[in-house]
Amino acid sequence: MKMIFPILFTFFIIGLFHFTNLIALKFYPAAINLAIFILFFSSTFTDETIIQKFAKIMEGKELPDIVKCYTRKLTYVWCVFLLFNFLISSATIFMSSKVWTIYNGCISYLLTGFLFAVEYVIRIRFKRKHNV
Repeated sequence: MKMIFPILFTFFIIGLFHFTNLIALKFYPAAINLAIFILFFSSTFTDETIIQKFAKIMEGKELPDIVKCYTRKLTYVWCVFLLFNFLISSATIFMSSKVWTIYNGCISYLLTGFLFAVEYVIRIRFKRKHNV
């Protein structure tokens, strides 16, 4: 039930963008990237980063110091990626709709998936190496 509003809102935005020519809708991906960047970046100033919180929930226990260090560094990596993605998304706002659509509808998702995949492989190796 909690997911109904976000799903409806997403379809509303897609429909609004499809049936109108509002340039303001091109700001949506940039705004989302900026919001997530701010969330991740602001967590670097706390004792426990957002990725540490996710890891703690997934593991169901307190994290060893080496894992805390790893997750903090991973948060920095995501911050750089999200900032980069925000800047590119922002630049595409003022480009043709075709360029905007290709980047924000395809390339940014491929890059995000690639980062997830690379991090997953690194995480598996890290866990094996450090027996965590």
